[in-house]
Amino acid sequence: MLIQNCFEVVLKVNRMRTVTRFGKKCFGAWVLLASGCLSQLASAQEDVTLWVTESEDAKVQLVSDQYKFTEGPTVDTDGNVYFTDQPNNRIALWKTDGTVVDFLKPAGRSNGMYFAHDGKLIACADEANQMWEIGSDGSHRVLFEGFEGKRLNGPNDVWIDINGTMYFTDPYYQRPWWEHEQSELKKQSVYKVDRDGSNLVCVDDALVQPNGIIGDSGKRILFVADIGDKKTYKYKIATDGSLLDREVFCRRGSDGMTLDTQGNVYLTGSDGVYVYNASGDHIQTIRVPESWSANVCLGGYDRRTLFITAMDSIYTIRVKHAGVGSK
Repeated sequence: MLIQNCFEVVLKVNRMRTVTRFGKKCFGAWVLLASGCLSQLASAQEDVTLWVTESEDAKVQLVSDQYKFTEGPTVDTDGNVYFTDQPNNRIALWKTDGTVVDFLKPAGRSNGMYFAHDGKLIACADEANQMWEIGSDGSHRVLFEGFEGKRLNGPNDVWIDINGTMYFTDPYYQRPWWEHEQSELKKQSVYKVDRDGSNLVCVDDALVQPNGIIGDSGKRILFVADIGDKKTYKYKIATDGSLLDREVFCRRGSDGMTLDTQGNVYLTGSDGVYVYNASGDHIQTIRVPESWSANVCLGGYDRRTLFITAMDSIYTIRVKHAGVGSK
């Protein structure tokens, strides 16, 4: 019925082009009506029964807007969420009691982060193109820097397999705090490295600009968003940690990403959070009132609160399914 009504409205608009007695105002009204109807048609393509939010009318809630640019949310075993404010060189902490405090400052200009299974926080510290290991007291050490004698582009996002193998993306984004103005590496790639920072290996260099990354240790799959090519890829993780059978999961890139127990993948961008089911079908868009949403994780005591880092703010919304792993 909606398709038929929209079609009829569009036909009426076309007829109005030749009927001058109605004037511009009347024609404009019909155009607005047609646009609204088509918008309803687009919205109707999302099946609300598949939505991940707890209710159809759920809206994101502002937690705090005391930052310059938020990124890198990740959750510890207690459900507390850590996130970065890279321009202000700090890592903040949202506690399950709802309070937000600074955890570490300065923080190596940390970007994406993930908790290792030993409880240490791993951070893409691109102030000096490094990967940091951070303890609960804020102490840190550099795990590695450089690849084959050359400076990394700037580790951006990281995911850690249950066996300790770390996978990270290394796109090149020129930072105002760098003295250099070009990459030493020819490509922007995905790497794997042992938990202690040894055996750094490139596992995919056939990407334009890899950014968000997330995996499922149980299902042995890894997702990587190529934001430069507007695609997200899915890989099988081999027993030796290499990546196999790369395929396009969906034709949307992403800044950051997370994954729930139903296999739904949450991507980020200009409209907010785009949710795709395990088959790569778009099932919901969670709107965020900011021009850009950078990253997401599922945290809180039951891992069913979606945390969204967006511009200078943090937002949350309750969802039906818990997060996979520690992110």
